[in-house]
Order: sequence, then structure tokens, then C-alpha cells
Amino acid sequence: MKKELNVEDFVKVLKLTPVHKSAKEKIEVNTSDLNRPGLQMSGFFEYFAINRIQLFGMVEMTYLEHLEPDVRKERMEEYFSSNIPMVLIGRNLNPPDDMIEATKKYDVPMYMSGLTTTKLGHKTTEYLDMFLAPSISRHAGLMDVYGIGIMITGDSGVGKSETALELVKRGHRLVADDVVDIKKLSETELLGQSPEIIRHMMEIRGMGIIDVRELYGVGAVMLEKSIDLAIHLEPGDFKDIDRLGMTQRYTNLLNVKIPEIVIPVRPGRNLAIIIEVAAMNFRLRSMGQDTAGQLDEKLVEIMNAYE
Repeated sequence: MKKELNVEDFVKVLKLTPVHKSAKEKIEVNTSDLNRPGLQMSGFFEYFAINRIQLFGMVEMTYLEHLEPDVRKERMEEYFSSNIPMVLIGRNLNPPDDMIEATKKYDVPMYMSGLTTTKLGHKTTEYLDMFLAPSISRHAGLMDVYGIGIMITGDSGVGKSETALELVKRGHRLVADDVVDIKKLSETELLGQSPEIIRHMMEIRGMGIIDVRELYGVGAVMLEKSIDLAIHLEPGDFKDIDRLGMTQRYTNLLNVKIPEIVIPVRPGRNLAIIIEVAAMNFRLRSMGQDTAGQLDEKLVEIMNAYE
């Protein structure tokens, strides 16, 4: 899927220095893979990944320097006329004049960085992975509780924000309230964050909007967090609840299965403490400690002993 990348934002995040600023404010990208154009510099254009951002390093630049001027000019002409989206140069290597002339002629954005070519490629790929990641938004809250990213869902008025506020008071960190923007980083990993306009803010019914960072300090908030566990708040009692926790429920987000716990909400229940325990129990399970499963095994052993 093609997306339009804002060149100015990209350059600012990667701290790039312009060689040629194109008139294009945005470029189209559809992959986080980069192309090291060594083969193209040698004249092989039969297979050329022209849709990728191009990355030049010491090898490519040294090879260009050893080409005859007429040959180098011809290669630059064919290379830059291929409608490539952008060229990056590592180690602040100075491109030859033929390269600068060609990038200006075809208006291809060209930037350089003091980073090694490998590090520049890694940072670029990391940025593009985030930029191109599939995303959705959900009506929910997101908290960091003992290092576990917990997405809290439930109907409006069920107490999601009040529970999140109690967790903040108990030393945990708010990522998002009311709306969570979710990105799929891999087949098993989701990242959640708050929309920028309401970042660090929380709506408390009867009081209005509060700024959690201003009230509780920067240690009470996070910009983003992986989504490890979903907790759904359900008003009152409901049928078919698993009292022992033997059956693991899941919720599906962007085709990623996330473990889910449903917690009944009734007057007098301290949901913040329950969520803390759920986070610690999730960590135990991740380390292979299954309390419910161990109890079941002991009960089976006892029953077998009486047979």
C-alpha cells in the first residue's frame, strides 16, 4: 500500500542535511526496504528497485570516483531518470558534481547524514516501518502497569477513566484515555498511543478535562506502549464467567490475538487493584507460571489417588 511521506518530517526526525531540496513536499513509499545501488552504478538496470529510497555509502561513492567522467555522467542520467523517490548518503560523503547535477535535473530529493551507512539505513527502515504500519483507532484507554501495556475497554460511563486515574495515583503511567491509536509493528506486536491533540489528557465525568502530566508530573505519562493485555469492564454480573481462569479469552486487533480478561464492575470493587493483580499474573504466565493450571493438576492428582 502506497503512502505519502512528508519529506520535511522525515528529514527532521533523522536529522538530515540537504544536498538538494526538491520542490516535492511529499514522496510516495510502499516499503521500508532500501536499495543500495551498487549494481546500478556498474550499469545493471534490468532489475532495479526504483520504488525504494536509495542509500549510498562508502562503497558506492568510491566506485563512482573511479569511473571515467563520461561513463559516470551516463550512469547518473539513467539512474536519476528512473523516478526514484529519494537518495540518502551516509558518512557525510560528498557526491560528485555529475550526481548533484542529475538530482537537480530530475528534482530528486537528496540528503546526507553523518551516521554510518548501516546506522542510517537502520534508522530509516525503523521510521518507515512505523510510518507504513497498518493502524486503527479504538475507544479505550491504555496504561502501563508494572511494565505491561493494558488496554482498558468498556461502554461509555463504565468507569474506564476513573480506573485509569486511580492507577496513575498508584504510580502507574497513562498512555491514552478515551481513544487509542493502534499500529501493527509485526505479526505479534501492537503499539498503542494517544492522538496528539488529546495526549496526556483525561476526561473525568462531572469534572471535565484534566492534564495528567501537569497534575502528576512527566513520570505519570508515556508517549506509546506495546499492547500486551486487554481488560474489558462489564457492568454488573454476567453469565458464563470463568471463575478459575482456566480458559484464555482473546480479542483480535489487526489480526493479532491479544489476551483478554473480562472484569465485572459493581459498587465497592477496587478495579485498580484488580488490574494490578491482572498485570502481575500476566507476567507470571509469561514466565510459565500458570496458577489455575497448577491447581487443576493438583485436584486431578487428588482425585486419582482416591480411585
